[in-house]
Amino acid sequence: MLGTIINTVTILVGGAFGALVRSGIAEKYKKALFNGLGLCCLVLGMNASLPNMAKSEFPVLFILSLAIGGLVGTWLDLSGAVERLNALINAKKQGAGGTMVNAQWSMFNENNGLQGLVTGCLLYCIGTFSVVGPVLSALSPTAGWAFGEPANTFLYTNATLDLVTSAVLAASYGWIMLLAAPVLFCWQGLFYAIGYFCGDGMPEPMRVELSIVGGVLIVSSGLGILGIKDCKTVNLLPSLLVPVIFYLIKMCIDV
Repeated sequence: MLGTIINTVTILVGGAFGALVRSGIAEKYKKALFNGLGLCCLVLGMNASLPNMAKSEFPVLFILSLAIGGLVGTWLDLSGAVERLNALINAKKQGAGGTMVNAQWSMFNENNGLQGLVTGCLLYCIGTFSVVGPVLSALSPTAGWAFGEPANTFLYTNATLDLVTSAVLAASYGWIMLLAAPVLFCWQGLFYAIGYFCGDGMPEPMRVELSIVGGVLIVSSGLGILGIKDCKTVNLLPSLLVPVIFYLIKMCIDV
């Protein structure tokens, strides 16, 4: 678990640094950060999806996943719920009396912080490093707490990338981005537990499909950040469950 703990700490450190310097960044530079962040989302999302599409056992599964997940998310109105919560937070922030209360609400900034949090969680959690890394760590008899174990290399690499990403995200969205750290810890902890108790952990075909769908969601977030198209990424989040359910059913049938 050491790799996961270090990865979580780097998000907290990078996020705290970005949030601290955010108030000193002029608006034009914040806009430049948003543009850079949006472009990074596009590149990272395509990098997660395109290489894995050639490995897919069922090339249409990601299409079905996005279609079904999008319908479910729209029916549940997940995006609307996030927007209403953002509006409620901003209303309380503006109406709160006293400097201390305003400071507490200031972590939820005016730049749609919850949408930023969703983007951050997708960037941190989707990808080979964040899925395979915890499984490899669990499969190694000493990697759980050994600092130099090769099995933790994926997680240390991921931690380095997340340190920079979290600083940029927090400089754009504020202190709310620190909430992504416990999300990452739970996500990687889940795969660590799968690897520890189930041996090989997640089947490779399932990981491939999750990477494809997750990459599309990251691209969707990038389009929204750049102001090109609001694809309601939050409504698409249930798409990540479709490949998992599909392969769980397939495994049961094969048995």
